[in-house]
Amino acid sequence: MTSSPVRVPRSRSRSRAGSGPALVLVLVGALLAARVVTTGDGTAGLPDELQDFLTLAISVVVESLPFVVLGILLSIVVEVWVPHGVLERVLPARPVPRRAVISLIGMLFPVCECGNVPLARGLMLRGFSPAEATTFLVAAPILNPLVIVSTAQAFGWSGWILPVRIIGGFVVANVVGWVVAAHRRPSELLVPAFEARCRVEAGGQARGSRWAESASHFGGETATMMPALFVGAAVAAAIQVAVPRSTLIAIGSDPVLSVLAMMLLAMTVSLCSNVDAFFALSFASTFLPGSITAFLLIGPIIDVKMIALLRTTFRTRFIGTLAVICVLFAASVGLVMDVLV
Repeated sequence: MTSSPVRVPRSRSRSRAGSGPALVLVLVGALLAARVVTTGDGTAGLPDELQDFLTLAISVVVESLPFVVLGILLSIVVEVWVPHGVLERVLPARPVPRRAVISLIGMLFPVCECGNVPLARGLMLRGFSPAEATTFLVAAPILNPLVIVSTAQAFGWSGWILPVRIIGGFVVANVVGWVVAAHRRPSELLVPAFEARCRVEAGGQARGSRWAESASHFGGETATMMPALFVGAAVAAAIQVAVPRSTLIAIGSDPVLSVLAMMLLAMTVSLCSNVDAFFALSFASTFLPGSITAFLLIGPIIDVKMIALLRTTFRTRFIGTLAVICVLFAASVGLVMDVLV
């Protein structure tokens, strides 16, 4: 299924262009100021839990922010600067092979899951179907070159973790794409504001200056993505403060519970997929290879930060369906590996 080419509505994007970067500066400044107050001689009087919360929230933001900005910039390149028809000509015409190729495009972009949300939005605004965009969205944070290299550096070929992560990422992305393509009206999976934006773009408005359009697009995407990033970082930090990590580690030797524990950990710590392999390596001595692989599969697709970012584009019901599919897939892969490896 292929949708019509689309263009960004100028008035709404321009109205948000100025507010987006300013909002980011205000939020970053507020978090940094709060953290500064909690450092030093400890006279701020804030509880240790609150200090831990601020530290964790800021670390998630600092880790993710460059990739979100890179994803926005790449989405601008795809949507504004790459002539229409260039990408489309190199893709197969049939839906299944087309999505399979799209799932491998992530190898060209060293962007983690945070940056792939705006990039997937740019693909849909360009005219790609929701099924194609979600296939890319799920595959890219696992199949991008930095993730593959970091996983190879951390684990090599031991325990089959690297090849299973690569193959598993490709398979689950195409399963999700098939599910979305089977929906009668895939556009109904999008939130109304973004669906309306795509519908307006389908009208084929005339382009103005590409530089002005790029600035407008950057402002609009920044205003959409950044609040979601901050909310997701805050939720991830709150969960980590509330749930002792020692509780999860204690069940690492059980083939079933270890998989569930590592998946829960992946969804709560909200690590960037470019570095999550080195974090998982610290658990390799206590957790089975299947649970490590389940961690590396589910984290880049479904974590609390990613859910907040996905909510800017997709309806809650679809995000729930996506989570169920990916959790069941990652759990199945992890359990099979624990039995066979």
